[in-house]
Amino acid sequence: MARADWDPENLPDLSGKTYLVTGATRGLGFFACEQLAVAGAHVLLTGRSPHKLSTAKAAILRSHPDAAVETLLLDTSNMGSVRAAAATARARGRLDGLLLNAGIVHPPKQRETAGGHELVFATNVLGHFALAGELLKPLSTGRGRMVWVGSMSTSLWRHVPTDPELREGYTPWRAYVQSKAATTALALEADKLLRAHGVLVQSLVAHPGYSTSGRTRGVRGVNEPTRLSRFVDNLQAPITQSKEQGAWALVRALVDPLAEGGSMYGPAMVARGLPRKATPARRTRASDLGADLWRACETATHVRWPFDRARRAAS
Repeated sequence: MARADWDPENLPDLSGKTYLVTGATRGLGFFACEQLAVAGAHVLLTGRSPHKLSTAKAAILRSHPDAAVETLLLDTSNMGSVRAAAATARARGRLDGLLLNAGIVHPPKQRETAGGHELVFATNVLGHFALAGELLKPLSTGRGRMVWVGSMSTSLWRHVPTDPELREGYTPWRAYVQSKAATTALALEADKLLRAHGVLVQSLVAHPGYSTSGRTRGVRGVNEPTRLSRFVDNLQAPITQSKEQGAWALVRALVDPLAEGGSMYGPAMVARGLPRKATPARRTRASDLGADLWRACETATHVRWPFDRARRAAS
């Protein structure tokens, strides 16, 4: 399939492939799972709530009874939960793709901690760094791909995260944007290290533009915006899109056979539109930032990516 011919509503056949998606019970994660499942993939939906996982799975099966979907408990802010979920996923065999989507979009007004780490950084960054490292061997066996979810807000970011856990100067906006800048830098650093170690796994980043629940079709128990929310979101129609459309860039980065490691995908008009290659914010591409954040994540999570074992697993 030529790059210019990519149709997000007509994906290539994904039969026989397995993908794990974090934050799958609502929003972008749910619609990405649905799109993957409709294309024939076996999808592992993960989330913190058993009830919400059951609801999301049922919602997919209502519309697509033949979909191959399973659920797995995972809280990315909790290292114990990350390790347990990773062990379960490893036992199920190879992975073709890992979508690192879960995250806090609306951070608390006051700095909160999870396991001694700032909550937004722990949820959006540390948990995904640890999970990707724990699942590197099954990804390598499948010669798979990991996709980290960034944000167009990083283009507004002007600060180098020398204090990634925001022990000083915490604000909700800074916590969110800094976490997404860190995610993007780590995605690029991961691809560099994977190449250097000869591991046949690609690392990419994608962003969903400005995707809102109020412009998204209703799904019982998954997306049920109020009338006021729909009214307000529809006032922004020229610069917004639905969550289904926001998931297009994430899914393309995950499954497009022509996508390359180290690439970024996002909507064609930045905030909305068909998925295409994008350019990460300049500051997130600084090699020293990626390396510094990598060391910080290793220290915080006590996870070292098993590059050599992953390379041997694929041989």
